[in-house]
Amino acid sequence: MGYITIGVLGFLVAYLFDVVSLKRIPGAKQGVGIVVVALIGYATLMACLESERLALPIWLTWLGWTLLSVSVPLLVYSLFVNLPFRKTYVAPGVGDRLIRTGTYALVRHPGVSWYALLLVSLILVSGSKLLLIASPIWLAMDILHVIIQDKFFFGKMFKDYDDYRRETPMLIPSRRSISTCLRTLRQPRTESELQEGRG
Repeated sequence: MGYITIGVLGFLVAYLFDVVSLKRIPGAKQGVGIVVVALIGYATLMACLESERLALPIWLTWLGWTLLSVSVPLLVYSLFVNLPFRKTYVAPGVGDRLIRTGTYALVRHPGVSWYALLLVSLILVSGSKLLLIASPIWLAMDILHVIIQDKFFFGKMFKDYDDYRRETPMLIPSRRSISTCLRTLRQPRTESELQEGRG
């Protein structure tokens, strides 16, 4: 259970990211980000390596590998490509533009969906009983995190966030949001978006 607690601690530290972003503290975003990745990554890895295993059929293991090959690229794309990396994670303060295209046209917090898919895939691949227990707890922490972001932070960070909130579902896609997502993904990125991504 200690690894579950470490993962929970990682999400609690993640709640500080938006606070230090609004306060524009130099270097704080990087520091918080490193701690979050280290805590959650370590807890997840160790939970996967726990010796108590589920008795899963081989086809579920292969399904897990398939889901893993899908969830990791989607999570990386949503968090580090679809968002301007430097302005989001490196530069002090918050970004000057709300991203409403790509996976952020699908739902307002696509990372939660991909994280849930990642946890399912890791359970199937590792067969870890501990990860099966930890996953709903960590996912609940992630959902609580985005609820707090949505309610208390993003409206202060982005002036058009209320419009975005009305137009785009929070976590569950709609037919309209799926169509918008696919349309924006087909559009080439502008030069300013490319510059923001390179930062």
